[in-house]
Amino acid sequence: MWIGYQLKANTNGGVQFLTNAKTNSLQEVLNIIQKDYVDPVSIDSLRESAIEDMLSHLDPHSIYIPAKDLQGVNEEMQGNFQGIGIEFQIFNDTVNVMSVIPGGPAYKAGMQAGDEILTVNDSIRLTGKNIKADDIKNSLRGPGNSTVKITARRNDQIMSFRVQRGIIPLPSVDVAYMIAPQTGYIHINKFSETTYREFMSKLDSMQQKGMQKLILDLRGNGGGIVTEATNIADEFLDDTKMIVYTKGDKVAPTEIRAIKDGLFEKGKLVILIDENSASATEILAGALQDWDRATIIGRRSFGKGLVQQQFPLSDGGALRLTIARYYTPLGRSLQKSYAGGKDKYEEEVIDRFEDGEVVHGDTSQPIGKAFKTPGGHVVYDGGGITPDIFIPFDTASQPHAVILLYMKNTLNNFVYHYFLQHKNLFTAIKSPDDLMNQFKPGESEWNQLVSFAKKDTINLDKIPASARISLLEKMQALMARQLWRTQGFYEVDNHYDPTVQKALEITK
Repeated sequence: MWIGYQLKANTNGGVQFLTNAKTNSLQEVLNIIQKDYVDPVSIDSLRESAIEDMLSHLDPHSIYIPAKDLQGVNEEMQGNFQGIGIEFQIFNDTVNVMSVIPGGPAYKAGMQAGDEILTVNDSIRLTGKNIKADDIKNSLRGPGNSTVKITARRNDQIMSFRVQRGIIPLPSVDVAYMIAPQTGYIHINKFSETTYREFMSKLDSMQQKGMQKLILDLRGNGGGIVTEATNIADEFLDDTKMIVYTKGDKVAPTEIRAIKDGLFEKGKLVILIDENSASATEILAGALQDWDRATIIGRRSFGKGLVQQQFPLSDGGALRLTIARYYTPLGRSLQKSYAGGKDKYEEEVIDRFEDGEVVHGDTSQPIGKAFKTPGGHVVYDGGGITPDIFIPFDTASQPHAVILLYMKNTLNNFVYHYFLQHKNLFTAIKSPDDLMNQFKPGESEWNQLVSFAKKDTINLDKIPASARISLLEKMQALMARQLWRTQGFYEVDNHYDPTVQKALEITK
């Protein structure tokens, strides 16, 4: 019993056991290189490369996380980090504060959007061509309740702030509001440790406002902690309906079922997905589709149905290893093929754009096994979730020049500078609805954007009218984001979003 306990403890700690006491071939090669190679070499880098190459022969989602990256990865799943609560961007070799989280440490210290950060603790200079985003994050983040001194410039005036670091939430349920009478809208950007709690709070609040129908937006949600997604599924499914089950060669099969009375088992439900919806998102959407509980709108999801477990390693890093596969209640495997290797696997979504699937929806024939839901709908496995209602990607509004606007962050930067030029006007606006009435970008704003884009070598002179209209609409939504963060953006952008508008149509 004692030996078994020790072996289990060592395994959980990431230390190998029952291995040959002799140095293995990999370690021998590393030792010889370190001792005799002609040039200086980083053994840690070689070791990481060897691990990554080994994992590349398994599946695309088994990965090695170096120690230096592990904290950031964990923070994403924890739903918070210790910092000062600002968003920043580097312009002209200077750190600009794009927005300040209301009620956060920087907000309490008096910092504002538009401040230019010059130094941290007098000795760390945050200006110059060599400054990097990671350097800025590292200097501003730190232990909770510790104090950081920030020197900034505001309207050519030098100012000093003493900011006491605190917990900065990373909300996963970042948008929730009544989008129409009796209809709620919730956007979930990932499944972190706090997602279910956040979701229940928003759901309860909107039900108190008379919500009877719900649009749940999971587009762009790459997944996360599966139990958070299955807990949400339980709020929609009655009795003890199956939500998901797993099977793997080295682990016992598991299944997750609905176990409690949910808050929203009867109301009309619409789920929005796209090609970037993956993993836990697909489990949630798949369960609701299999039971005919929701209407799925959008485009085919990514196709990730592999279970990862994270193992700590002695070097401070971690191994995230695939240990099983997920299956929907009907028995569908969501995982698309990775037989062609990691590169081809990662390019598969790009292929959908090139072969026309995201535009037409019918260019990709189902390749998996067919299943029939209790309501008689036919669904397929082996390649993500295919929506019940397809909404095409609007390629007409995305010519190359517009794509460059987003890739170079030019449109965001333009909106930020426009906000600073008219700060008094915009800060007086009280809501996204008021913004839509008072800020209607037109010819003047378009001409300013064209001139601004040319500084980034982007020519907007010849883009089609549809793309121009779309950009002016997006400008309005980004201004709402500048004022009210993600919530404001979606409250405006949803007015123009064809997927959301289709969801509203079928919930009437």
